[in-house]
Amino acid sequence: MAVQSELDDEGPLASINIVPFVDIVLVLLIIFMLTSAAIVKASLKVELPKAASGGTKVESTLNLLYDLRGHLFVNGEQVADLEAGAALVRAAVAESPTTQAVIAADEGVPYGKVVELIDLVKQNGISTFALDIERRAPASTSTPGS
Repeated sequence: MAVQSELDDEGPLASINIVPFVDIVLVLLIIFMLTSAAIVKASLKVELPKAASGGTKVESTLNLLYDLRGHLFVNGEQVADLEAGAALVRAAVAESPTTQAVIAADEGVPYGKVVELIDLVKQNGISTFALDIERRAPASTSTPGS
């Protein structure tokens, strides 16, 4: 007489383990977030000015950029003029009052154009903004005779 133990039961699976699926989805989400930011930046090539005190990139929800030809881009899309850019800024502020802006301009763009962008973001409700620059290697401080 054979006794069947409860451990040998090979009945149907009562639950499905979704932990591996969730792990894969989270990894794909991270990859998508990293590559989407790089795609927007890579599509607009400008020569940013360099400064020794330049920090890390600032995460933002609104990017404003003047290229060398004087075209204005808001979040990677070209806009016709400052009024159209101002409308986009107001829309972003209406959507999220804590919107931050990053202002970038090619090195050859006149300083007055950059000031216009600063005025544009401040007058349309953005109080926090940053100027996008690239970090320059610090100048060597060698003393004479050493």
